[in-house]
Amino acid sequence: MLSSVKTSLSARPAWQLRVLRIVLFTALTALSARLRIELPNNPVPITAQTLIVWLAGMALGPVEGALSQLSYVALIALGAPIDTRGLGAAVLLGPTAGYLLGFIPGAFITGLAWRRRLPLKILAGFGGVLIVHVLGIGGIALAQHIAWTAAVGFDIQFVAVDFGKALLAASLINLGGASWRRWGGIDQPLAH
Repeated sequence: MLSSVKTSLSARPAWQLRVLRIVLFTALTALSARLRIELPNNPVPITAQTLIVWLAGMALGPVEGALSQLSYVALIALGAPIDTRGLGAAVLLGPTAGYLLGFIPGAFITGLAWRRRLPLKILAGFGGVLIVHVLGIGGIALAQHIAWTAAVGFDIQFVAVDFGKALLAASLINLGGASWRRWGGIDQPLAH
């Protein structure tokens, strides 16, 4: 069964496989939004989404990783209730908007370590964490009408968790990178 799936995938044109990979990570991001932990007195929950953002960048490369997250945010903007609270486009006016928008450059930055050694994957993952959290802090400050320093207070409650997720993503990709490239049938990300 697995060999027939691999054969049917490798028989497809490269652009179709790339689109399938982007769609896969778009769907995984949407599914991971449902895995959340609400924090007391914090408008932003901890979700599994950022793990998928880092995995998308590291598995797909910077362009495809960013495209998977752009697709996710675009679907939300079009009204799909696939954000963590099922609000659809309204979430883009709330305190999590900065984080959602940060997924796009976060995946791109993380993807710069595509096919690199583990230390560079970790470093790129940390860079992705930083950009997502800087944009997230801005989103909290704007949506809550509070000072940036107060927004940092909300963000600091879970930034360490995202650094841990970046370490996990880098480790998983490092362990399974060759298998992913063989299964996906593509050894190069989209040109960037």
